[in-house]
Amino acid sequence: MVDAVGATNSTASSALQAQRTSLSNNFDMFLTLLTEQMKNQDPLNPQDSNEFVNQLVQFSNVEQQIQQNEHLESLLLLQSAAAQASAVSYIGRTGLATTPETTLSAGEAKWAYTLPEDSTGTTLIVRDSEDREVFRATGESSTGTYDFIWDGRDAAGAEMPDGVYSLEVLAVDSDGNSVNPEILATSRVTGVDLSGAEVVVEMGDVRVPLSSVLAVQEDQTST
Repeated sequence: MVDAVGATNSTASSALQAQRTSLSNNFDMFLTLLTEQMKNQDPLNPQDSNEFVNQLVQFSNVEQQIQQNEHLESLLLLQSAAAQASAVSYIGRTGLATTPETTLSAGEAKWAYTLPEDSTGTTLIVRDSEDREVFRATGESSTGTYDFIWDGRDAAGAEMPDGVYSLEVLAVDSDGNSVNPEILATSRVTGVDLSGAEVVVEMGDVRVPLSSVLAVQEDQTST
């Protein structure tokens, strides 16, 4: 994981160094040509110096832009490193993330859902990893955020095996239009994947991007 971060930083630094080297070489060549032109120009018909000045200004602007990009790149790398370090500290804690999936473990799976407006009827449907309905219940109908804890039993009361399950919330308003609730899952953070372009937080067998994690707290089961 750390090697992947270091490789990214190294690649960015190499690209910036290549830009600076290329600019330096071009600038040296330009100065050489400028000196030769000035030495060999006709004293009775000197070339316009404004063109030389304009080219010098252009080279200076490019150099400043590269320096600004280098500073910005450094800030982005520092920000990324800080986010990665923060994400690693989530391991062993309980995370709340925007995702319909969570892990059923020890006979318990936890979700929360937010109704943006009142509904005339709300139905909660739990589905397994094959998208098959295994449980259905009636949810809340008033605007707000509600917890839903499933005991891991199907509609017939049989215990379901541990694994990943998803929650579907069906709700309609007084006009019969669908209400789009936000679904959140609560689970213990078991790992962090830093190998990709975006940090991924592992909550059991569920993987969510770091940007989807809304809150993290101490794991109550470990105290």
